[in-house]
Amino acid sequence: MQQVTARSKARKRALDVLFESDVRGTDALDTLRAWVGRADPPVQGYACELVEGVTAHRSRIDEVIRSYARDWALDRMPPVDRTTLRLATYELLWRDDVPDAVVIDEAVELAKSLSTDDSPAFVNGILARVLADKSLLRTPTAD
Repeated sequence: MQQVTARSKARKRALDVLFESDVRGTDALDTLRAWVGRADPPVQGYACELVEGVTAHRSRIDEVIRSYARDWALDRMPPVDRTTLRLATYELLWRDDVPDAVVIDEAVELAKSLSTDDSPAFVNGILARVLADKSLLRTPTAD
């Protein structure tokens, strides 16, 4: 069984916030503020950073996912998969403090525990392609 680290818990909390925002069609930062205000469950600092980062780069993240999700429109993906991909794509392309293998492994684990039987392979496949092109996607013109 995979060890649950503080960052894993924060990643799951960020996914919860982003998922709620996505499904309800609300602003992710407003949803984050509501979660932080309730403080039950508590929202870790890293979770806040992830939600803020995904929100700041959302249009580029969605563009990347669209281009790598062969035969899948973003709005047709299960919401958990879409949210997991957004979170992991943000970490892969904009966070240098997390090893790429950890980002992908964590995303696959979230898909295993929260989504369909096909989701882990789907998420892994897209993120592997994003990772393969990471240096191209991170160029200044890509932001």
